Amino acid sequence: MHHVVLERWSRGASALHRRDPRAKLGALVVFLVVAATAHRALPALAAALLALLSAAVISAGIPLAGALGRAALVLPFTAVFGGACWLAGDPARGLALVLKSYLSALAVLLVVSTTSLPALLRGLETAGAPRYLLMVAQFLYRYLFVISEEAQHMSKAAASRGATFRGLAARARFRGAAGALAVLFARSYGRAEDIHRAMLARGFPGHFRTLDTLHFGRGDAVFLALASFAPVVARAAVERFARWPA
Repeated sequence: MHHVVLERWSRGASALHRRDPRAKLGALVVFLVVAATAHRALPALAAALLALLSAAVISAGIPLAGALGRAALVLPFTAVFGGACWLAGDPARGLALVLKSYLSALAVLLVVSTTSLPALLRGLETAGAPRYLLMVAQFLYRYLFVISEEAQHMSKAAASRGATFRGLAARARFRGAAGALAVLFARSYGRAEDIHRAMLARGFPGHFRTLDTLHFGRGDAVFLALASFAPVVARAAVERFARWPA
């Protein structure tokens, strides 16, 4: 199974890719705080922050249209709550929810698509994140591909035997899908047990060892300062301009 697009993007060689993951995570936290706590002149601030993120995406060599489209995956979820706020008589809050969620998703996408998963998890671990949660995240990310590939094999095997949902009633379709899901779960559970025994046989110490070590250099410090300063300055400038009389 081919890697997902984000995994391919994270293997780039831009200046942003070479930055220490802790520097990118620190800048991400600042950006999220700036976006989440903004209230005054939010549409203008959202446009300014979107311009900053777009410039970073382009500088990293990531297709801008692809990044903007993938960040929009959060909109169907937040649009529901935004619409509820709109119907409740508070359209400003609904709009703020949609804008902030999209900007946050795009910022997270930028960090993930410029940092390999092992380096990102290593940066989170050195920053103090719980090791157990990081290990679960790494296992989940790795074996989602395995489960997806297993589901594709089952689908191809069923199609080669002439299985089809066409012409079946809704109840029969549901029963067929439930049966396939049960088989997939059984196979995944059996494979997980095999993997667990194999890891124990090889002396797994309870955490993943990495070959590369992280180095937070002067360039990373400069990047962290500039990347943290830019959204703060953008917010201050937009809010000050909004206070000026028309």
